[in-house]
Amino acid sequence: MARILSIDFGKKRTGIAVTDELQIIASGLTTVETNDLIPFLKEYVSKEKVELFLVGKPKQMNNTDSESEVLIKPFLEKLKKEISNIPIERVDERFTSKMAFQTMIDGGLKKKQRQNKALVDEISATIILQSYLYNK
Repeated sequence: MARILSIDFGKKRTGIAVTDELQIIASGLTTVETNDLIPFLKEYVSKEKVELFLVGKPKQMNNTDSESEVLIKPFLEKLKKEISNIPIERVDERFTSKMAFQTMIDGGLKKKQRQNKALVDEISATIILQSYLYNK
């Protein structure tokens, strides 16, 4: 089997999480500057077997697309073009940032650590991936 890689796309930073090769455990991998995302992904898939990209789909409470979807669509087109052999699935990412923040509180992180937005993005990507694995 190969890994599943989850992407919590952001305007400045993007959180990334990945499964183990058996697709049992979701773990935060890193947060990268969004401008460096495609080169990072190309480098990663050259070293690791990845069978699927999961990309968060931001939705409003009324189920319409969030305004950040406008930023994600060009990224998806570029990703399909640059790494065409790995399929992309979208996953509803409503509340993942709030859940990530709560996870940080529950984990006992100090206030200063909880202000680390890169960590919130990485945890959000992990939550997206965990929800996908749970519903798979």
